[in-house]
Amino acid sequence: MRPGIRNTTEDRAVAAYLGLAIGDALGATVEFMTPREIAAKHGTHDQIQGGGWLKLPKGRVTDDTTMALALGGAILDKGRVEAQAVGEAFDAWMRGKPVDIGNTVRRGILHFRRTAEVKAPGGAMLGGNGACMRTLPVALATFGSSDERMVDASRAQGHLTHPDAESDAGTECVNRMIQQLIAGVEKNGLIHGPVKDLVEQYPTFRFRGRTEQNPDGYIVHTLRAVFQAFFDTDTFEECLVDVVNRGGDADTTGAIAGMLAGACYGCDAIPPRWLKDLHDDTRQACIDQALALIRLPRPLALPTSATAPGQPPSVSVRGS
Repeated sequence: MRPGIRNTTEDRAVAAYLGLAIGDALGATVEFMTPREIAAKHGTHDQIQGGGWLKLPKGRVTDDTTMALALGGAILDKGRVEAQAVGEAFDAWMRGKPVDIGNTVRRGILHFRRTAEVKAPGGAMLGGNGACMRTLPVALATFGSSDERMVDASRAQGHLTHPDAESDAGTECVNRMIQQLIAGVEKNGLIHGPVKDLVEQYPTFRFRGRTEQNPDGYIVHTLRAVFQAFFDTDTFEECLVDVVNRGGDADTTGAIAGMLAGACYGCDAIPPRWLKDLHDDTRQACIDQALALIRLPRPLALPTSATAPGQPPSVSVRGS
């Protein structure tokens, strides 16, 4: 365990956040490339080196990590997942001119900016992976809470940009997986728990069979690639190298796989070279926020899902 980390729960929470950032930085180099293009240029891509279509400096991350940090900051500021506060945090994040921003995310934030509504308009093309890529702070803040509380919190943040049933289901499954891994559930036990439930509800998420190569931003394709890489490898490094070399939306598949692999294997499993190559400010922000979120007081009562007319939803993570 790293200095300052008290126990296995905190170690896995920190590893999940570092995994998010490392997977993001690793995958950004090969985002939008095909597996064949990656192999021709890099052989097996396994180094954090920057570049890619965003021309990132080495060790820098994309919107996957910076949106998660914005979400986590809003949760810590309020002591709960409050959709209005999250929307304001996302708006401030976008005004800061992030290095990248997805079209669906941009539209959702602009809608919030214009209307103060905390749910983006419905429509086609909302089943993207944008809500899932930033969901880790919700999983950590609601760890040890009821599943109902986690679901309410997940949708409070997700619906600002992605009010979509498949996005909800995939994001909530990832939250459950992270929480169970942090609690010590064996990796293969997840196949018979949250993953089985997801596939039964939405068979499109079935990930056994054809290898998911070049996954795009659709949540189903993203999670099929992530689940294949996670369940078919045995180490943190193998998982991330597997998923980013599939190409496509590789920063996001890397980020989500990194969350799961970190929560599964812990800090000591993260290759030291990747920790060293991650930018110092990003690495420290991930460690600090992971510890702050996992140390939030656990709620004492079930949440209420009722919201007064005209009031934005909020989900307490402190029991108040």
